[in-house]
Amino acid sequence: MEPAHLTDRAVLAVTGPEARDFLQGLITNDIGRLSQGTGLYSALLSPQGKILFDFFITEGDGALLLDCVAQAQDALFRKLRLYKLRAKVELEMRGQLGVYAGLPGAAATQAVTFPDPRHPGLPVRSIGAVAEMPTGLAGPEAYHAERLALGVPEGADFGFEKIFALDAGLDELHAVSFEKGCYVGQELTARMKHRATARKRPHLISANAPLPVPGTPVMGNGMEAGEILSTDGIKGLALMRLDRMENVPSFTADNIPVALTRPAWLA
Repeated sequence: MEPAHLTDRAVLAVTGPEARDFLQGLITNDIGRLSQGTGLYSALLSPQGKILFDFFITEGDGALLLDCVAQAQDALFRKLRLYKLRAKVELEMRGQLGVYAGLPGAAATQAVTFPDPRHPGLPVRSIGAVAEMPTGLAGPEAYHAERLALGVPEGADFGFEKIFALDAGLDELHAVSFEKGCYVGQELTARMKHRATARKRPHLISANAPLPVPGTPVMGNGMEAGEILSTDGIKGLALMRLDRMENVPSFTADNIPVALTRPAWLA
């Protein structure tokens, strides 16, 4: 994939002496795993264990930097500010910073660059000052096509408070720690893990015609077996109920025949 400026992403900064402890008590991953040159993939859940926001965390520019969906930046900022209380942290939207994928050589070293922790097939991510980064880069379209081809969901695929973290595959995408202390939504997430009660998983979906819009039910044996999460022409992602995929010879979405494939990272 050619280097891309992910203009649909934005950056929040968390600074202060209690920045790490503040995030540790909120997010699904263990901030203790974060070291120089690395990034964490994580999420903020509802108390019921459903995904509110997903984001990457890395360290640079004197802060913990959160790489999040641009359209969700304001809502994430407000949610973090709500939890701030008396913690010795400062929250800031850093509009001067951009998010990039697959930056080469010198450009990558000028930015805070780290391997995508979800899947080795995804390009490295970088956060850098837009004024210092190369111009004329591709937009996010090719990046999203690449991650969809790997069956990796993110951001808008999850919706807001619609999907349990483990149903979405966040465990397999290295976004959840089961060894750290409490965080918002931890109790139900841990219970689902230990009881193996996650019932849904993301699947690749494809057709010989353009797929219907996200939210369209996927039908099998006359029953709703899942729902389309996102599309890219004739390919996309669907969240499928595992118990309704067994011994089903074919599936449709809005009467269009579709094929479903379990992503390799879920194998």
